[in-house]
Amino acid sequence: MPKKELTADMIELLVSEAKKARDLAYAPYSKFYVGAALLTKSGKIYTGCNIESVAHTPTCCAERVAFFKAVSQGEHKFRAIAVIGGKEDAELNKICFPCGVCRQVMQEFCDKNEFEIILAGRKEKVKIFKLKELFPLGFSADDLN
Repeated sequence: MPKKELTADMIELLVSEAKKARDLAYAPYSKFYVGAALLTKSGKIYTGCNIESVAHTPTCCAERVAFFKAVSQGEHKFRAIAVIGGKEDAELNKICFPCGVCRQVMQEFCDKNEFEIILAGRKEKVKIFKLKELFPLGFSADDLN
């Protein structure tokens, strides 16, 4: 069965959901607020926001929150994720890239050749990458053999 491309409406919906999730972020230390909206292959959307801790190490990124929510509900097949982030009251002129740990989690659950990462700033500033472009040499289960 041929893979369906993400439509403009679906991209807009994912970015909108990521923005809503960003509003829920808990980032009192960095003041850098991130939201993510993860689309499963079955069409469900799971959102996440970054959650900081004063100890920093227990902090969790928005992308991983979305993935962990989905996996904890039995989802294991993913199509795309939208990410938006920036300083508290910033105009979001720049796009926000996932960190290396989040890219590794994506590698665990996603087909690097198909999974799309939608990075959004303002409405007119949206870039879409395949996971293989942002994490070309990721460590996978194949590396354990």
